[in-house]
Amino acid sequence: MPWPILPLASVSWLSWLGGVWAAYALALAAWIVLQKRPPVATLAWILVLSLTPVVGLAVYAYFGPQRVQRQRLKRWHYRASLLSQHDWQALRGQQAEPPAWALQHARLIERCCGLPMSACHSARLLGSGGQALQALLQAIGQARAHIHLEYYIFRPDETGQTVLRALAARAREGVAVRLLVDAIGSFSLYARRSRCQALQELLAAGGELALFHPARLDRFRPLVNLRTHRKLVVCDGRVGFIGGVNITDEENENVCGERAWRDTHLELRGAAVRWLQYVFLQDWAYASGKTPSAHSGDTLFGAPSGLARLAADPSGQPAQIPAQVPVQIVASGPDTDGEAILRAMVDAIGLARERIWLATPYFVPTEETLFALTSAALRGVQVKLMVPACGDSRLTSAAARSYFDELQRAGVLIFEYTAAMFHAKTLLVDDRYGMVGSANFDNRSFRLNFEAAAVVLDEAFNAELAAMFTRDLSLCRRVPARRQLSFSQRLLEATARLFSRVL
Repeated sequence: MPWPILPLASVSWLSWLGGVWAAYALALAAWIVLQKRPPVATLAWILVLSLTPVVGLAVYAYFGPQRVQRQRLKRWHYRASLLSQHDWQALRGQQAEPPAWALQHARLIERCCGLPMSACHSARLLGSGGQALQALLQAIGQARAHIHLEYYIFRPDETGQTVLRALAARAREGVAVRLLVDAIGSFSLYARRSRCQALQELLAAGGELALFHPARLDRFRPLVNLRTHRKLVVCDGRVGFIGGVNITDEENENVCGERAWRDTHLELRGAAVRWLQYVFLQDWAYASGKTPSAHSGDTLFGAPSGLARLAADPSGQPAQIPAQVPVQIVASGPDTDGEAILRAMVDAIGLARERIWLATPYFVPTEETLFALTSAALRGVQVKLMVPACGDSRLTSAAARSYFDELQRAGVLIFEYTAAMFHAKTLLVDDRYGMVGSANFDNRSFRLNFEAAAVVLDEAFNAELAAMFTRDLSLCRRVPARRQLSFSQRLLEATARLFSRVL
C-alpha cells in the first residue's frame, strides 16, 4: 500500500526542512544580535534574512552593516602616528582656546575623533566648483615640499586632467605628490589610468596614486560601504582645502556653465591645516601601506619656525600675523564608535538660540537628527532646510520628502534649490557657528563613510556663510505646508523611507 507512505515521507521532508530553517534563523538572529546594532535595524535585518533566506542574504551582502577590521586599521593609524618629536610638537603647537560658549562642544569633538581646537589666519569660502578649482591650482603652483590630495570622485575629464597636469608639473620640480582616491567614486580614473596621459605623466614624474578600499570581496562580500567621501587637499602643511567639491566637470561652471552643480568648499591657511594633514596621513598609510616622511627639509605639519612662517608671504619674508580664527577639524568614519560629525551636528543644533540654516544635497535624517531639528523649531528657533529640487537619485529624494510633513508641522521651513543640482553641505547656527564639509545629512555619511568637516567659530566668516545661503534662497522654491500628493507619490515616499539607513 503505497498511499500511507507518501504522506509520511512528505511530513518527514517538511519537518526536516522546517528544522533546517529554524536552526538557520536562530543562528542568524544570534549573529546579528551580537553585532549590537540599533534595535529597530537589528529586528529588521533578522526578519528580512529569516523570511527571504536567499534574496535576503544577497541584499545583506551589498547593503548590510560592514565594519573595517578595526585592529588592522588601528595598526595603520599607529604607524601613521610615528612622527618625529619635532613634527609632533608642531602638530600640537599653537592650539587655540575655543570661546567660552563652545568649550564643551570643542571638547566633545576632540573626545570623539582626537582632533583639538586649533586656528587659522584665513578661512575663505569658495562658492562654486570653478572657484575652488582656481584656488586649488594656485595653491598647487605655489607648493614647494608636498601636495596631498584625497577625493571621493576624481574623474579623468577636462577638469581632472587640468589638475593632473598641474600636479605633474610640480612633481617634475621635486615636489612630493600623493593622490588618494576612492576605488568606487573614482573608478573611471583608475580604470582608465593606462589611457589617461595626464595621470601617466604624473606617475612618471614621481607622483604616487593609492586606492581607498578597492572594490574587491572582503570576507566574501564587496565593500560597497566604507568609502572615503572626503575631499581634502594639503599643500606644504600650510594651505588646506575641505568641503563638498569633487574633481569633475559636473561641478565646474567653466566647463558645464549653468548646468554645473552648486557646491561649497573652504580654503584654510594656518595651524588647523596640520590636522587636515594628520587625517590625510592616516588614510594614506591605511590605503597605501606607506608612511610619508619629511620632504625637502620641511616638516609634514608646518614650518619649523611656527606661526610666523605660516603667515609668511610667497617670498619667504615673515609677515605680520593676522587675527586668528578658531577652527576645529572634525573627522568621522566606521573605524571608530565616536560618530564625531553626527554628534557635533546634534550638539550644535542644541546650542541654537536664534537660527539653524542647514544645506545638504541628501537629506535622510536619523532619529537623533530629526528629533534635534524638530525640537529646535518647536522651541522657537528659526530652522531653514535647503535641499535640491531635482536630486541625482530619485529614491533618495523620495526618502527625503517623506520627512517634510513632520518637519513642517514642527515649524521647519523647507526650500528646494531649482537652478541646478545642489551639492553644498553647510550648517549655520546663530551668528557664530559654521560647519563646511563633505558629510551629507544622512546615515551613510554619519556612520558608513569616512567624512571630514571644518567647524569655524567666527562671526565675520559666518556672516559670509549666511550671505551665501541667502543668495541660494533666491534660487529656491519653498515647499508648501500642505503638499498635494497622489497615492503613488505617497507610496513611493513611504517605501523609500524604509531604505533610509542605507541611502
